[in-house]
Amino acid sequence: MITGITKFGAFVELPGGTTGLVHISEIADEYVKDINDFFKKADKVKVKVLSVEGGGKIGLSIRQAVEGSSSQKKNLKSKPAAVNKASFEDKMNRFLKESDERLLDLKRNTESKRGGGRGSFREAF
Repeated sequence: MITGITKFGAFVELPGGTTGLVHISEIADEYVKDINDFFKKADKVKVKVLSVEGGGKIGLSIRQAVEGSSSQKKNLKSKPAAVNKASFEDKMNRFLKESDERLLDLKRNTESKRGGGRGSFREAF
């Protein structure tokens, strides 16, 4: 059961009362920005023990434990539906627009550092 969630991982209570840490990189196969998008405190999860270090630190993985378990994979909340349902063309158009905007900003910044844009060439007398 998840006993706590931080920016870097989730603490999970194991049978016997010991607690281990699931690092954010071991939550899911996809990029995880916020663990709260996938789990909440008190959720029961299946984990795999990755390491037991000196001092009692236990490294766990949810991602590796769910490879064979389809029931827990269903519990993983995926990205918002609006993002998943966007067509390839919509994604490509958004990418091209953002890319053009970045390129324009880059050109503006570069030209201003060179002393202006067009028509700023000065002849030496």
